[in-house]
Amino acid sequence: MRDALDWLCAQSSVLDSWGHRLARKLTAGGRLLAAGNGGSAAEAQHLTAELVGRFDGDRRPFSAIALHGDTSAMTAIGNDYGYDEVFARQVTAHARPGDIVMLLSTSGRSPNLLKAATAARRAGATCWAMTGRAPNPLSSTVDEALCVPAEPATVQEAHLVAVHVVCGAFENALLGRRAS
Repeated sequence: MRDALDWLCAQSSVLDSWGHRLARKLTAGGRLLAAGNGGSAAEAQHLTAELVGRFDGDRRPFSAIALHGDTSAMTAIGNDYGYDEVFARQVTAHARPGDIVMLLSTSGRSPNLLKAATAARRAGATCWAMTGRAPNPLSSTVDEALCVPAEPATVQEAHLVAVHVVCGAFENALLGRRAS
């Protein structure tokens, strides 16, 4: 884990930039759509909870939706169109220009996330990913990717740290501060 944390520290400018850009988009009325599978779904939902609730201090809520959280939509889409479409169909329905789609995947190979990235691009939304080792198909499909060079369990742990750093940068941007 230490190597992954050192690597994340070296990526702090990317995470800071994501937090600040996310703050600009959400304060302008955009929203964040997030998705992942398994443990990555938990991290995606953690991110949306920090934005709708609060991360550090009281502030207004921002629009952030964990796509796997709507189990009725997800299971209906999976039943009618197949599991590969569960996120893409929701991105097509909800994403607009000015929105950000954040996809989390330890492998970067999940077909449902690859299709979601394609749907985000078609919708005119910005698409970011947190993945494991590059190269991987998801990192090549999105606008920007943070690809943690570690084993899957460590990747998920590093993604939680990255989510918190992005949230900290988001909060700093709301207060007009830059990270040091």
